[in-house]
Amino acid sequence: MSEKSNNKKKILFVCSANLQRSKTGEDYFSSITDEYIFQSAGTNLKICAKEGTNPITEELVIWADTILVMETKHESIINSHTQEKYNHKIIVLDIPDIYKYYQNELISILKERVTPHFENLSKNDD
Repeated sequence: MSEKSNNKKKILFVCSANLQRSKTGEDYFSSITDEYIFQSAGTNLKICAKEGTNPITEELVIWADTILVMETKHESIINSHTQEKYNHKIIVLDIPDIYKYYQNELISILKERVTPHFENLSKNDD
């Protein structure tokens, strides 16, 4: 079974503080499928430290097959700290910081913007 989990695509959700948007993405998609491995992180290291959330690291960026950032500023932060080495992994979702954790509207937007990028992500049959 560990062989199978090693072959799963790894998806990293990124927002500013890892409190609302990226955490919702990780938790929601983890709850509907086990065909991918999800993690989330924030780009604002001070807020992440204060709130006890997961800060972005180059190790996480390397770990991820795909990085789903909420805004272009998150893409810029990752690129500026990694000399754009991982830009090919980044998809900008264009989701503003106006939603609360697991808010219905946020989940709807995440489903609409994330599922086209991945097979089986919208299937809820099993």
